[in-house]
Amino acid sequence: MAQTQAPAAKRMKLEKKPANLVEEDDTPSVFNPKYRVCPYLDTINRNLLDFDFEKLCSISLTRINVYACLVCGKYFQGRGTNTHAYTHSVGEAHHVFLNLHTLRFYCLPDNYEIIDSSLDDIKYVLNPTFTRQEISKLDQLQPKHSRTVDGVLYLPGVVGLNNIKANDYCNVVLHALSHVGPLRDYFLREQSYAHVKRPPGDSMFTLVQRFGELMRKMWNPRNFKSHVSPHEMLQAVVLWSSKRFQITEQGDPIDFLSWFLNTLHRALKGNKQPNSSILYKIFLGEMKIYTRKIPPVELDDAAKAQLLATEEYKDQVEYTNFIYLTCDLPPPPLFTDEFRENIIPQVNLYQLLGKFNGSAEKEYKTYKDNFMKRFEITRLPQFIILYIKRFTKNTFFLEKNPTIVNFPIKNVDFGDILGMRQRDKDVKDTKYNLVANIVHDGDPKKGTYRAHILHKANGQWYEMQDLHVTEILPQMITLTESYIQIYERCADSS
Repeated sequence: MAQTQAPAAKRMKLEKKPANLVEEDDTPSVFNPKYRVCPYLDTINRNLLDFDFEKLCSISLTRINVYACLVCGKYFQGRGTNTHAYTHSVGEAHHVFLNLHTLRFYCLPDNYEIIDSSLDDIKYVLNPTFTRQEISKLDQLQPKHSRTVDGVLYLPGVVGLNNIKANDYCNVVLHALSHVGPLRDYFLREQSYAHVKRPPGDSMFTLVQRFGELMRKMWNPRNFKSHVSPHEMLQAVVLWSSKRFQITEQGDPIDFLSWFLNTLHRALKGNKQPNSSILYKIFLGEMKIYTRKIPPVELDDAAKAQLLATEEYKDQVEYTNFIYLTCDLPPPPLFTDEFRENIIPQVNLYQLLGKFNGSAEKEYKTYKDNFMKRFEITRLPQFIILYIKRFTKNTFFLEKNPTIVNFPIKNVDFGDILGMRQRDKDVKDTKYNLVANIVHDGDPKKGTYRAHILHKANGQWYEMQDLHVTEILPQMITLTESYIQIYERCADSS
């Protein structure tokens, strides 16, 4: 009886063995050669792939478990039966999908994982990565032009940004910041800000992540196209500015720049200390403000003298930090010249910087008091942002000052605006070079913005206006109506 049972048990084991093998084959595995090759890889259309937009399902609008169809470029949710991606694969015969979160490829409706090295370029476009060595060479080596899928040549870092409707005021700021070397190097590596401790539910950090993603896409040497859409980045801006900055309405670049730098600083857990975040390390300077209250005009000399003797009317000194300096343009001439033509007024940059030399006074009015203020710079940052105030708003309308500012491109000496004590210490560190210039063209309300940026590796200047990128001579930059300028301290003077 025992002998007949033993062969039966053996037969059962033999029958079970093939079943176990089938189960192992059905499980996607890196070691299983069956899942390394997919017959549908030639259906992938790289021309239609665009990972710049929000990662949400095009039908259910959910952000959970979203897959990109690599044949038509659309986003769908899920992978199992009756999901949107599964239905799309059956209905349209599109079989290759990419999980936008895990970066893994799948073939639907068969639902197995595809492991193939020929798909690595798609992974890199979705999530570009940079090593420290690659970042260190961005400004040193002669840059190489990259080629898109269409065969168009482009230079990494000098790519157009899509204007969705009226977001050129944001695009020019993003272009300018992408060529501030230390800021770019910091955001090109996700590990730089991965250690920042955040409280649970802190979604403001999304702004940091979106800016990092945009920076990596702009400097991506293996892009499928020669431009980038800042859609995800601007969605975060609209959300966190409480719709103060919109994609559909023209805004002011200086308002956006100021808000953006301060919000990034807070999201990176920065405080009032100069070195608490990468933003303050780069852009934060220090100044002294001398404030003197003016007695009312209607008083006689004796009453004025009595008031000036009080503590309230003595000079008050305040130490403060700044991220950018506001330069006031002189008012344009009201009358035409002898040839009945309007003269384009011009002013020298050093004349505008005289406001911060510690001796020039400027009157400021409030609803009940008048003050005279003097500004003295006590510490210059590594990068100086100059805001040239072109627009003045009165009761009736917004007016633009067309005055041309004459400025040198290289070796701008900011030493004259330093305090005397500080000038002796920092005598070698006061020369700066221009790296970005933002220009306003047209009417105050309906005008457009463009940016001039310097590619440090080849020393060439480029004009960026949305998707249009052209080379420009440095001499032409000084003839434009500059609005915001970014200067970098000369490397040889430090």
